Amino acid sequence: MFFRHKNGRTTIVPYHSNEKIGYGLLNKIIKKDIKLTREEFEKIS
Repeated sequence: MFFRHKNGRTTIVPYHSNEKIGYGLLNKIIKKDIKLTREEFEKIS
């Protein structure tokens, strides 16, 4: 899945319909790659 922020930041999140993303990887993507707080991420997901 490809995410693009309004300010131009982008990241790709691996998506496989039969697999779940691990908690650690998801946190890294949210905090480091797309630079959102958990609350911001929960609002858009």
